[in-house]
Parts: sequence; C-alpha cells; structure tokens
Amino acid sequence: MAKAGRTLETRERILAAACEVIAEVGFEKIRMRMVAEHAGVSTALLHYHFENRDRLFAEAMTYSFGQTGTDLERDADTVPASVVLARILHNMLPTDPELRQDWRLWQELWVRALRDETAQQLAVDLYDQLHTWLAQAIRRGIAAGEFRDCDVDATSSLLLALSDGFGIRLMLGDPRIDLAAAQTAIWRAVAGTLGVPDTFPEI
Repeated sequence: MAKAGRTLETRERILAAACEVIAEVGFEKIRMRMVAEHAGVSTALLHYHFENRDRLFAEAMTYSFGQTGTDLERDADTVPASVVLARILHNMLPTDPELRQDWRLWQELWVRALRDETAQQLAVDLYDQLHTWLAQAIRRGIAAGEFRDCDVDATSSLLLALSDGFGIRLMLGDPRIDLAAAQTAIWRAVAGTLGVPDTFPEI
C-alpha cells in the first residue's frame, strides 16, 4: 500500500476508534491514550494526526456523520422517492447498534455545544447537512411527480425536529414509544403535505 493510502487507513482507524470510545465513556472522560490503544497505534502517531482532544472529537463527529447512510443512494434512481425518504428517516433514528453509537456521539455534541462555541458551530453545520439531505430527497420526489409541491425547507425542518424528539425517547428506552410507532408518527406528520399514503413505506 502506498504511503498516502496507509496514512488514510490509519487516520480512519483512529477516527473509528474515537467514535467507539467517546460513545462508550463520554467525551469528558476520554484520554488520547485510550483512543490510541483502541486503535492499535502509538500515542505519538495519534498526536501526529490529531493535536488535541477537541480536534479529534470534531473530526470523529464528522467521520461518524459521513458514514451514516453511505449506501442509501445505491438505487435511489430506481426506487420511489417515498422509499428514499423513508430510508433517510430510518437512518436518522437509533435503529441498530451502529446508529445507536452515532446517537450517543450526537448527544455528546449537544452537551458540548451548550458551552463551547466551536462545538456549537459544528452541530449547526452538521444539522445543515442533514437538512440538505432531506430537502434533496423531497425535491427529487416533487420533480418526479411523486410528492406534492410544498415548502421543502419547512418540511425538512419538521422531519429533523421529529427525528430528534423520537430518537431521544428511543435512546432512553421510553416504554411509551418504539421504533415502529416513531416511524409511523413521523411519516404521518408529513404524508398529507407530500400527498402520499400515511403508512411508513417498506424500505
């Protein structure tokens, strides 16, 4: 493997390890040494790639975000727009162990963002990307004639807010809500706006 390829592989291994450690123990408790050991690299090599915890946390969040839904576009041009949107919404909830890890990272980011300006800006930027992801899917459905024309930005913001709210309750193990109920409630909230049946699509 060329040097550039090895460097990228090492960097991604460190970021994956950081995501796991932060999700397990929380940002405030992690030490660079813990991440290095989990990634199987030296502390010196870790510091070569990431000079401090804050930088590591920011890049780990961005890495985690980038991994979410990487396969959702695999057949986006051949399935209904409702299915594409439903897949996105499914991935915005803690629906499997990997996504539950992502949610723990998001919760760490929310806490940091309340008292750290850099973390606050990172959270706003990531939310902007989520908003764009939803908006593109809705616009694709409108262009294809599958969705009714609507206020795309308002609908995307509503879906984000509902996903956050139900996601928190799922993470807490709230007995009043489960995944099926959450997905049904989220979809029904926008089905009329989009002009589609109010049953969550098979994905």
